[in-house]
Amino acid sequence: MATRQRRSRATYIGPRLRRLRRELGMTQVQMAEDLEVSPSYIALMERNQRPVTAEILLRLSVAYSVDVAEFAGEDTNTVSDRLSGVLRDPIFNDIEFAPNDVQDIASGYPALADALLRLHTAYRENETALADRSHQPPSGPDPVAEARRFLSARKNFFPVIDGQAERLAASAKASGTLGAYFEETQQLRIRSLPRDVMAGAVRRLDHHRRELVLDETLDAAGRTFQIALQLVYLELGGAVEAALAEGSFQSENGRRLAKRALANYAASAIIMPYTEFQSAAETMRYDLEALCRRFGSSFEQVAHRLTTLQKPGQEGVPFFFIRVDPAGNVSKRLDGAGFPFARHGGSCPLWSVHHAFKTPRRIIPEWVELPGGDRFFSISRTVTAGGGAFDAPRVERAIALACAEEHASRLVYADDPGLSASAPTPIGVSCRLCHRAGCIARAEPPIGRPVADDTYRRPGTPFAFTDE
Repeated sequence: MATRQRRSRATYIGPRLRRLRRELGMTQVQMAEDLEVSPSYIALMERNQRPVTAEILLRLSVAYSVDVAEFAGEDTNTVSDRLSGVLRDPIFNDIEFAPNDVQDIASGYPALADALLRLHTAYRENETALADRSHQPPSGPDPVAEARRFLSARKNFFPVIDGQAERLAASAKASGTLGAYFEETQQLRIRSLPRDVMAGAVRRLDHHRRELVLDETLDAAGRTFQIALQLVYLELGGAVEAALAEGSFQSENGRRLAKRALANYAASAIIMPYTEFQSAAETMRYDLEALCRRFGSSFEQVAHRLTTLQKPGQEGVPFFFIRVDPAGNVSKRLDGAGFPFARHGGSCPLWSVHHAFKTPRRIIPEWVELPGGDRFFSISRTVTAGGGAFDAPRVERAIALACAEEHASRLVYADDPGLSASAPTPIGVSCRLCHRAGCIARAEPPIGRPVADDTYRRPGTPFAFTDE
């Protein structure tokens, strides 16, 4: 026990020290000279046979401009939290871990911890890929499915990006506004230009004129988001690329779509920093409109951000997110709620998300029930993209957030007694997988059910089935 306590107080970060030395292109002898220690001591620290003391950390900070807190502590805590989340996977249910085991692995053996995290993520990606394989077009990989698989395997949560975005947001707060921070740190002016001058772009970085140009028809939330997005490409590109490097992409288009999703994720994390946003969401009981006003974001941006609150020990309500157009096309799916919805095709027409277009910008709360009896609570509302001028193109879509029944009490929308007393809407995963016999909205028969002959009897539903 005494050995373990001594080890927990020491800082064993050998692989991280070795990685830093290699990134700097230095030998152990060169680093030893800079830190005023012997080469053999550098070798011992890199093999975790000696701790990296506070004095050595200070010398590292002075010699190589290293952020000591991030180098020695915060990264270890992040890895430990991620590893704890992985070990809660049902495949590990029969293995008992001592309370300090995870922290010991994260701090003492970071390379092994990283390997375990990568292996588990690859395992989850492979599971999703197997489910998608039957839908893959014969011409080659589906880039949209690749990007969705990449996000789904990680539960749409990227702790390294969140951590860096949170620190950037704190620095920006000291400047007053994100725009002021951008101009100060990047030495670039922000300008707004008419839509016709922008020639179809909403944001353009002009290095020659040293300016970031934005479409003047952007609203305040859109303008802030575009500034944050440009900051991501300028300051957080390394974190985005590191996350992409852990993925497995068969096509360049799939990788590019995933990169765009990660950049948008990072921009939202700057505007809505994890700790502050998660705390506000709980305090406000997930009132999306109140969160919009608190963080100066759009309804869709807030809804999207709510699906990313998966930090172990600081989780938010796990949500499923879907976005559809009036024709029923699904343009985005994000699942953090274990919602058994089809990965391809449309969604159930009985779900209120498809009726939201009748009452634009009105939030529709609803209880839904799947054929197996699982209940979810959802809210739906329309959102608008584009616009900003009389002749500016715009598109109306509807989005829905859904969570499992046990989390509904944390949402302000579930307080309506009339809603709780009403029967849930019976919906299905998709028509092909739903075996409800009396559904008048059915588009096609379910797999495995023979269609009944209607020579003598025609039912009031699109299809009748036999039990053969």
